[in-house]
Amino acid sequence: MPQGKVTGVASTRAPAGHEQQDKYREACGVFGIFGNPEAANLTYLGLYALQHRGQESAGIVSADGEKMHLSRAMGHVADAFDERTLEGLPGHLAIGHTRYSTAGDSNLLNAQPILIDCAHGQIAIAHNGNLVNARELRDQLVRDGSIFQTSSDTEVVLHLYARSREHTVEDALIESISEVRGAFSFVLLTKDRLIAARDPHGFRPLALGRLGDAHIVCSETCALDLIGATYVRDVEPGELLVIGEGGVRSLRPFPAAPLAHCIFEHVYRARARSRARVGAGS
Repeated sequence: MPQGKVTGVASTRAPAGHEQQDKYREACGVFGIFGNPEAANLTYLGLYALQHRGQESAGIVSADGEKMHLSRAMGHVADAFDERTLEGLPGHLAIGHTRYSTAGDSNLLNAQPILIDCAHGQIAIAHNGNLVNARELRDQLVRDGSIFQTSSDTEVVLHLYARSREHTVEDALIESISEVRGAFSFVLLTKDRLIAARDPHGFRPLALGRLGDAHIVCSETCALDLIGATYVRDVEPGELLVIGEGGVRSLRPFPAAPLAHCIFEHVYRARARSRARVGAGS
């Protein structure tokens, strides 16, 4: 892991005899929530609604302001989390991921979210997309001494983040994300913040919603519907949202790029009841 260690209260489980051949797939589901004491339970329901986007593995990271807690398992969301597992994920903010392998083998080691501890503190990441320059960046990072523990392209972002000399979490994230190219909708979690970022082309969807005083980000609005949340808007291409006690802050740190929304999101992946938008105002 990136110049630090995997940390938090972690549970990772794989069914006995689980063997799957890696297949090139194109979609994952991400969900994040800030400001609800049932954050892990709501994340579980959000992932359940997004199950069609990934059936290989599922994971949730929660935070209670002091500690971060991780649970991941192979298989479907309903099999990965039971009542006891969810009780072990306390806190008012959480992120979750349901995976198809776009890059990296199909095994528990590559399940997300990925949680690390580094000089900038604990951070977890969940990613929908595919980074086209991940191999190039990974090779350079390895030459510079980084040690990778997964074959997922997502881990590259964490290594870049851990090596950043920027002084704030936000600046370090902006610097690291600016180095990757390709399709991404990132949902990230620290002990006290939920952060979301969408690539400048808008390849992959990412929606912003509300449930009372809680803020939510997710791959599709069907996840909002299941928990009774309200759709607010799409996270715009090239936008980075920082959600904390002060509310939602919108940053535009990445250069503008031509919109290039993935047509497969409309035709094959998204639920018919989900909103699917190319970009702002479309």
